[in-house]
Amino acid sequence: MTDYPLIANHGLIGDLQSAALVATDGSVDWFCAPRFDSPSVFGALLDAANGGRCRVRPTAEVFTGKQMYFPDTAVLVTRFITEAGVGEVVDFMPVAGPAATPGRRLVRMVRCVRGQMDFEIEVAPRFDYGREPHQTRVTEDGAVFEGPRTSMTAHLVREPDDERLGRVRVLDGGDVHVELTLAAGQARGLFIETGVAGPARSVRVAEVWRLFDETVDFWEAWLGGSTYAGRWRDMVHRSAITLKLMTYAPSGGLVAAPTASLPEQIGGERNWDYRFTWVRDASFSVYSLLGLGFSEEAAALARWLRERMEDQAHPGGSGPLNIMYRIDGSTDLTEEVLDHWEGYRGSRPVHIGNGAAGQLQLDIYGEAMDSFYVASRHGLRATHQGWLRICDLLDWVAENWDQPEEGIWETRGGRQDFTYGRLMNWVALDRGIRLATDNGRPAPLERWRAERDAIYTQIMHRGWSPTRQAFRQHYETDVLDASLLRMSTLGFISPTDPMWSSTLKAMDGELVTDSLVYRYDPEASPDGLRGTEGTFSLCTFAYVAALAESGRLDKARITFEKMLTYANHLGLYSEEIALTGEQIGNFPQAFTHLALIDAALALDRQLDLAPPAQSRRRSREATLAAPGAADAAPAG
Repeated sequence: MTDYPLIANHGLIGDLQSAALVATDGSVDWFCAPRFDSPSVFGALLDAANGGRCRVRPTAEVFTGKQMYFPDTAVLVTRFITEAGVGEVVDFMPVAGPAATPGRRLVRMVRCVRGQMDFEIEVAPRFDYGREPHQTRVTEDGAVFEGPRTSMTAHLVREPDDERLGRVRVLDGGDVHVELTLAAGQARGLFIETGVAGPARSVRVAEVWRLFDETVDFWEAWLGGSTYAGRWRDMVHRSAITLKLMTYAPSGGLVAAPTASLPEQIGGERNWDYRFTWVRDASFSVYSLLGLGFSEEAAALARWLRERMEDQAHPGGSGPLNIMYRIDGSTDLTEEVLDHWEGYRGSRPVHIGNGAAGQLQLDIYGEAMDSFYVASRHGLRATHQGWLRICDLLDWVAENWDQPEEGIWETRGGRQDFTYGRLMNWVALDRGIRLATDNGRPAPLERWRAERDAIYTQIMHRGWSPTRQAFRQHYETDVLDASLLRMSTLGFISPTDPMWSSTLKAMDGELVTDSLVYRYDPEASPDGLRGTEGTFSLCTFAYVAALAESGRLDKARITFEKMLTYANHLGLYSEEIALTGEQIGNFPQAFTHLALIDAALALDRQLDLAPPAQSRRRSREATLAAPGAADAAPAG
């Protein structure tokens, strides 16, 4: 499995309709077109031999690859260091407009920076996850790859006086191989267009630099709209750019990740397709983006949510909302297995589509309503028709909150009375009441209040474990669950309440391992799947926010700073962290970057209100000396 780079050894580029992953060895290992959720063009990330890739690298046997983003942008620079000199490939996707388009553009500018360097370029597409064959036509200007349903053209970037751009040849299977030699200051490369069946043309270097300037200008201007002035500017802004990269501009929907089936355990079966928009993620995004001043993006997501509420109720008892949708709002997420692919480092099965789409997850209603409430406080108020849909949703919640469900973690072990689902139904009704009273909107407030208070009473009675002295995952277990870290930040319980302090203490001892947090212990609470998983990065950042709100600022800050060390070289996070510190799961994950932003905002806010650091000095040794009992026996 040495052909697979680490998941973290990738950077992300995109054009707001799709995205690509570029490894530190110069290989585009994952790229779907024309949308995030379209079949792959390059998929070596999930099958190194049969997935397809576009690779640019030195011909030297030994070289070092390093990556950086052009400052404040999504333009990725992969640098190669050899004995003969220094070279680089500058990768970016010119930003697409707001309308859905059938083709994508991917620019790979190859440069020699110092000395002289021989490069080799490999273009090996595998359309439709490697299931669609293609024919290859090569000319002196590039190559055309054409299948029955999919096409792609690779134009050569060169100057008019170039007789030829290196040596071009077609390999078995229709792949194209190019060799070129560049001296310091020279730039050549590839301009790839999907959805275009040729002819290939010679692209001038000046044209590519113009696209580079336009792309850099777009990202610099967009990030210039940030109002964040806190302590972690670089990481927060990188997370904001990453979230923007995962946004589908035509609809405003946000994919949970641009990848599919990257494993939660190497060699395991927990491999899911995340190229869809979850109601939960979209709702969290509204809060995070508004916190950074990006009101336009937050408004687009709020509109996306309202449009989903206007759809008819869905089959299967899921209520007014599905838990996830395709990025255009459609609901066809049929799950299938790609049996012909081996999966990342042998992690089978490879799933596309997502069978959890029909699950009942009651928490999504609270997350949606909380986002509407926060948006309203920022001046993004619902229309009359929008308010009527909100009332319909809350009437459904009032009628249906007291039933078993699958829960936030999409377990496949059967429905339970999950405490977090009840908590978020309390949030849904509470925020609806606040919206109605704050804005003078008509609503059945007496009924909503009665159901909200009934949920509160039930959680305090049945969600509390006298044995554990903590709130528990669901009513039939004493297992802890990190989703409940949000109880205090959502206002359900005071962050200084003894019940909450006791819950945090219990989580410290069972779920926390030196700053990293497990979702739950799957051995103690079977979730219907084999294998284990790593710590969940979303939960670690939620832990930071909970600690900060509870006044444990030293612990919160050191936990946050430790977590930052688990980012990859570009500041990106996957879904989970393995016991070895390796990033695992789909990459990069929107939920993790949303939670990073929220944790930074919460920590900044509390630190700004805190007394001088000297008054807290005594607690610091204890903070470092007590990493948590979970270190001795990691959950899962």
